[in-house]
Amino acid sequence: MLKKILWGIGLLMLVLLTWNWQLVVYGVRQGYGQMHIVWNARPVEEFLANPDFPDSLKAKLMLIQEIRRYAIDSLGLKDTDNYKTLYDQKGEELMWVVQACEPFQLKARQWKFPVVGTVPYKGFFEKQQALDERARLEAEGYDVSIRNPGGWSTLGWFTDPILSGMLNRNEGDLASLIIHEMVHATIFVKDDVDFNENLASFIGDTAAYYFLASKYGKTSAEFTQYWQEDQDYRRYSKHILRGTRMLDSVYRSFTDTASLTTKQREKKSMIEKIMTTADTLQLYTPRKAPGRLPNNTYFMSYYLYQARQNTFRLQLDNEFNGNLRKYVEHLTHKHPFL
Repeated sequence: MLKKILWGIGLLMLVLLTWNWQLVVYGVRQGYGQMHIVWNARPVEEFLANPDFPDSLKAKLMLIQEIRRYAIDSLGLKDTDNYKTLYDQKGEELMWVVQACEPFQLKARQWKFPVVGTVPYKGFFEKQQALDERARLEAEGYDVSIRNPGGWSTLGWFTDPILSGMLNRNEGDLASLIIHEMVHATIFVKDDVDFNENLASFIGDTAAYYFLASKYGKTSAEFTQYWQEDQDYRRYSKHILRGTRMLDSVYRSFTDTASLTTKQREKKSMIEKIMTTADTLQLYTPRKAPGRLPNNTYFMSYYLYQARQNTFRLQLDNEFNGNLRKYVEHLTHKHPFL
């Protein structure tokens, strides 16, 4: 009887493995890519003790340790071994993230993974694999884009190192990024990437102000630079989100009899209008226009990271009197990690 049960379990595992073979292969590749980075990352102390390592970069490494400690002590984010090591990218990109969207609907292509659930993007540690995925999705009719993230969180599955490319960021941008990723390791809701990314962006961007004010002062060059860059980004994001609603209205106006040519023409016209009118925004530093006209994934990315910012701000101010630590405590209790 036991032998039959074991054979049954074995057969079931074989069927599941065969059925999810592509997912298994993808998971193995991702695990290998992440392990390569973790294995080759070295303790921060080694770089600080190295006389050949530039002093300017040593200062950024020490700053990250301050940011990390601030996020733990002042915000209540989870204390992990993340960002205690450094991986030298040698000037190369490490990850390519593929996003896809319906061509005439602001509906992202979703991928389903164990633990984290459905997500509207797929990462690769090999560029060619990302290019192959883009070609496959484009052949299916999707709008597709590839981007290189400045950092990512493995949600505790691995020890996340500092990436050498992070050290090129200014103080405020670096604080926002590190805290953003630390939020992911503290609060992450399965099957709700919009919530996760918007929340991490909100806490990271907001906490960066508090950190800069405590370390440098509100009249410092570091605080002023971050404030101006953040204001520019907020204004541009609001413009793109307004454009997203306009683009959505265009798509909803399409009838079943509308020709493909008509849909493509009206889509292009609206996207051109959105991008052209961005030049009228009053920014401290004018933004460089995208190299080519963006597609739906561009607008969905802003929705993914910025659409809920006002909701979080109102909740923080009205329910927690602006106390970010209490807000984080509330969210960690309301949303147990995964």
